[in-house]
Amino acid sequence: MLTSFFSKSRPITFVIVALYISVFFVIANFSEALESGFLFSLRKLGVLALLLLSVFLLNFVSKRNELTTRNAYKTILFAAFACMFLAALQNDAAILANLLVLLALRRIISLRSQRDTVQKIFDATFWIGIASIFYFWSILFLFLVYFGILVHEGYRFKNWLVPIVAFLVLFSIVTSLDLLITDSFFTFSDWFVAANFDFSLYREPVILIPLALLLALTVWASFFYLGVIQKASANTKTSLFIILLFILLSMTVAVFAPTKNSSELIFFFAPLAIIVTNYFQVSDDKWFREIILWLVLLLPFILMLFF
Repeated sequence: MLTSFFSKSRPITFVIVALYISVFFVIANFSEALESGFLFSLRKLGVLALLLLSVFLLNFVSKRNELTTRNAYKTILFAAFACMFLAALQNDAAILANLLVLLALRRIISLRSQRDTVQKIFDATFWIGIASIFYFWSILFLFLVYFGILVHEGYRFKNWLVPIVAFLVLFSIVTSLDLLITDSFFTFSDWFVAANFDFSLYREPVILIPLALLLALTVWASFFYLGVIQKASANTKTSLFIILLFILLSMTVAVFAPTKNSSELIFFFAPLAIIVTNYFQVSDDKWFREIILWLVLLLPFILMLFF
């Protein structure tokens, strides 16, 4: 059965996940690559590498911090979620920003060790700051940094100032590079992108159907996830709460995103994959889990063929 196959983390499962996501990435970008030539294709190959790196980083963060057990559910779920929305696979900036946010998440969760705290806060803020240059509204993930400080090192006042210092350092670097390259200052207007609240494209079946499935999965799996949090150890509990905040912030980023073509949902996939994986781990209904996994994996093919 499919759930049994992905219940263990093995090299073959990662190969399958990589092939699965690569096929849909090529399909999503093929026509534009034909029109744009070699350099565009080379750039897209680099973006695919970043996307695959995001999958492996998600797996590493989950296992290292006990967000899930050692299985391949979260990686195949992340891949399937991404492949449901071809626009997400076409948005280079969103893919890069998502990887940077995952790098920040790794540092935020590792605050629980209470070692090298200042460095970890600085790194997390720095990654999110860079992500916001490519995808402005990912700046909202800064709330993850402050939540991490609050639950792990909130009693030290200097820790609350570290994100400000990190942003000042990043601003100095970006401004210096801008002066060297364009001979002009990097300003707020260069960084800021106004929110867009036009959700008319969400009525299209190609977006509405997979989005409805993901929202239903979120609600269903969250009930089980809250139970997992209650039974978790104190250290793991805070990390699991961070994932809950992560998914809420991902929804907020999608709401404020300037382009509503489903690419803005990319930040939603990693935390949802972790939450649904926890459901798979605790659920006794193996047939229902099997149906969900088959549905999630086949839906990208169905959408591609019929919509």
